[in-house]
Amino acid sequence: MARLHLFDLDGSLIRGSAAPVEISRQLGLLEEVGELERELSRGLIGPPEYAARVHALWSGLTPEHVTAAFDSAPWLVGIREVWREIREGGDYCAVISLSPSFFVERLLEWGAHAAHGSLFPEVPFTRPVDPAGILSAAAKVTIAERLRARFAVDPADCVAYGDSMSDVDLFAAVPVSVAVNADRHLAGRATHTYSGGDLREAYALAQIP
Repeated sequence: MARLHLFDLDGSLIRGSAAPVEISRQLGLLEEVGELERELSRGLIGPPEYAARVHALWSGLTPEHVTAAFDSAPWLVGIREVWREIREGGDYCAVISLSPSFFVERLLEWGAHAAHGSLFPEVPFTRPVDPAGILSAAAKVTIAERLRARFAVDPADCVAYGDSMSDVDLFAAVPVSVAVNADRHLAGRATHTYSGGDLREAYALAQIP
């Protein structure tokens, strides 16, 4: 049976950072986005409010900024190699992230079968962000179920990789999970735990019976 590998982005594929942070770095707005990140992590705001405020913060964002943020992000090594191995083995890999879709979807070029992020308008922004398109931790599970059906993968053959509170629901919904450079929210919730900078090593843990 084919397996479905579900990857978080922020803190997991990008070590020690997140897409909004890297985008804000290009705009010289690290302090401002840092405050939003802290409010989100403390539960003072939810994903829709975070998205609306970061959308306003990025009023000067251009496609060139997004490209620079993507190219300079501190990615784990071995991502494309892992996804190539998954594909060649007849399995599937997908990214599900609360970060903006215009950033997440770039990972399709690296070999992901699917990439889902919170729906933001095209860059540069000419429209407001629609709260209905902003993902949550629960939405990750819904998307995972849709992907499982799309690829005809049995529930017992799903693997999740994540690092934080937004992955708790997804970890509970799959039989195998790998906490990648994870925070306290995933303590004791993962099948395997990995700390390091190479996705190939985290992927190898998921192959352990």
